[in-house]
Amino acid sequence: MAQPAPRTGATEKPSPKPAPGIPSPIANPNPIPNPSPIASPDPAPANGTPYAPCTSRLPGFYRRTVEERRALLGDVLSAEARAVIAAGLSIDVADRMSENVVGCHGLPLSLALNFLVNGRDYLVPMAVEEPSVVAAASRAALFARAGGGFAGDADPPIMTAQVQLDDVVDAGAAARVAERRAEILALGDSAIPSMVARGGGCRDLEVRVLEGGLVVVHIHVDVGEAMGANVVDTVAEATAPLLAEVVGGRMGLRILTNLPLRRLARARVAIPVATLGGVEAAEGVVRASRFAELDPMRAVTHNKGIMNGIDAAAVALGQDWRAIEAGAHAYAALGGSYRPLATWRVAGGALCGRIELPLAVGTVGGATRVHPGVRVAFEIMRAPRAGELAIVMAAAGLASNLAALHALAGEGIQRGHMRLHRRRCVEGGGDAR
Repeated sequence: MAQPAPRTGATEKPSPKPAPGIPSPIANPNPIPNPSPIASPDPAPANGTPYAPCTSRLPGFYRRTVEERRALLGDVLSAEARAVIAAGLSIDVADRMSENVVGCHGLPLSLALNFLVNGRDYLVPMAVEEPSVVAAASRAALFARAGGGFAGDADPPIMTAQVQLDDVVDAGAAARVAERRAEILALGDSAIPSMVARGGGCRDLEVRVLEGGLVVVHIHVDVGEAMGANVVDTVAEATAPLLAEVVGGRMGLRILTNLPLRRLARARVAIPVATLGGVEAAEGVVRASRFAELDPMRAVTHNKGIMNGIDAAAVALGQDWRAIEAGAHAYAALGGSYRPLATWRVAGGALCGRIELPLAVGTVGGATRVHPGVRVAFEIMRAPRAGELAIVMAAAGLASNLAALHALAGEGIQRGHMRLHRRRCVEGGGDAR
């Protein structure tokens, strides 16, 4: 059965045409203004019952008690979901999730507010110990609403398997693989019948000839709503013997790459400069962006701020944040120099920002089935599709970056950061210095 069409809240683009070797896509330093987003209705969940209207604009939410916040989410969370949040992860579930379990190590589950993405409101779950991450993302998302919110799009869910072949002596190996392309892809599909039945499967392949007789075959697989690691690894192992026969040489690694260049997500925003405090404040953000574009030592901290928001959402939503981090930093370095994933410019009276990075996220498999808190997080987000989730997470990263640069270019980050830090330490009986 074919995959259902993407929801209005997500915009998916065709896969880019592969280039020989490894391409070098770096974030565009000249972002375009944010187009007017198209409003999208809240969709129906799996049981067909429409969701109640939702807003992420909840002024004064942080001043309320935990119980009052839960009560405000009455239209978003079912009674069962609220009970799950209150109970936390049970030791029985934890023991099924990992090895050598002795207890549960908890993180706060928070909500980043004010996110308007492609015309739709989102409450963004974040699991993180640092309060300023949630506060900063929420504040920047409020800035973004003044310009119509974030807009974004995502590539189809294509993950890439790599099959390594060493000691290849024949220069015609790539041509032979191309001649047997259909056979190789069909063999890969035969190893993942359930994915093929859901509309996914092997889509393309390419051959890279590296130095010293090393040939790498890439098989590109549509993994649907999954992150796709297990699916792609299965394809790599199933096709490797045939590839070794076709190419020659000695079979090596058979595994996915965590740099999925055909699975990128993008977000952009245009915020009136007056919303940020005027031209000087906006230009301060641009100068900070330019600093990161010219200096890898600044760029890595710039990108760390982006990942503050993305990782916190990834943990809350049961995603492989380690793979996301690895892919993001590799993508930033593709051009031979480490670069910022997000850039900012002033154009037409607005501060315009954009972000692009690989985001392999899934709505099925892994912790999404096992961890009750993850299922609640998806309920809070109104059960997004995988492409939609990637767009929202990219927007969370862009918001986190804006919040950091806006503070750094102004009064600095320590005032707000330390205010939240002191509150945490005082309430915990620790030293606030």
